[in-house]
Amino acid sequence: MDSHIKKVYVPMTETGFYILLCLREESHGYNIVRKVELLTQGEVRISPGTMYGSLSKMEKDGLIQFVREEDKRKIYCITDLGKEVLALEMKRIERLYRNMTEVR
Repeated sequence: MDSHIKKVYVPMTETGFYILLCLREESHGYNIVRKVELLTQGEVRISPGTMYGSLSKMEKDGLIQFVREEDKRKIYCITDLGKEVLALEMKRIERLYRNMTEVR
């Protein structure tokens, strides 16, 4: 993994984390927005501007890729690089959680 990618994406924003998490299955932006709201019980809401800006940047950086267009919606999926970045972030979050439960 390129050091630039690691520097830019780890630690991740909640938005970036949830986008990659959701794109383990092919999806489009609006579907990701809805899924994140459901997963977080409405605590995390991604605006359209943030969503499409993030998708564009992640595609440019090679974390996700365009798959096809359906009903004028772009369908994306996570790439191997995106999976690597997501795995690093999940490991970091697990460490934080473990430390939180150990220190009282």
